[in-house]
Amino acid sequence: MGKYHLPLWLQAAIAASGGLGLLVLAFLDSTFLPFPSVNDLLLVDLSIQNPLKMPYYAAMSTTGSVLGCLLLFYLARKGDQAAFPEKAGRHAPRLRRWIERNGFLTMVVGALLPPPTPFKLFVLAAAALGMPLRSFMLAMVLARGVRFYFEGYLAIRYGTAAATFLVAHKYSFATGAVISVVVVYVFMRILMRRGPQAAA
Repeated sequence: MGKYHLPLWLQAAIAASGGLGLLVLAFLDSTFLPFPSVNDLLLVDLSIQNPLKMPYYAAMSTTGSVLGCLLLFYLARKGDQAAFPEKAGRHAPRLRRWIERNGFLTMVVGALLPPPTPFKLFVLAAAALGMPLRSFMLAMVLARGVRFYFEGYLAIRYGTAAATFLVAHKYSFATGAVISVVVVYVFMRILMRRGPQAAA
């Protein structure tokens, strides 16, 4: 695991604890101690070693990441929401309306983008702009779940080549995922608009 540039004590702890180590690492990466791509590569390694546990490893990574994002969201909302209108100036109402209408899509897209995307800025903005907690949680669970389970699938399918394959094509995967999410989102918005019109 030395190629991941983690302290030796952390490497040993993750190797020994497996899923729990992934949860802790994902939590830290989503809050205060960034480890770009490390959690993803460790998930791949562990899934290769024990394919039957891949769903468990992906679930632990997803849980840790979502909990870390929730903590960051809570801290940001508590500290920055009141100051946001002053910081944003005349753009504050427009930005708030954007989050109200498209916050879910924005967070899903941001969470699917690969490092070095500064995703923490997305979380801080969502908190400051008053995005509903339920929508934020749903976006995080969906995006992180898709990301980690897909990585686990690649690990089982391609074995030791999965990590290299994932790193080499991460932008292609991210682009495809984002396009799919946007298409589904637009389609659902169209259906929701047509529903009330048909009922009328």
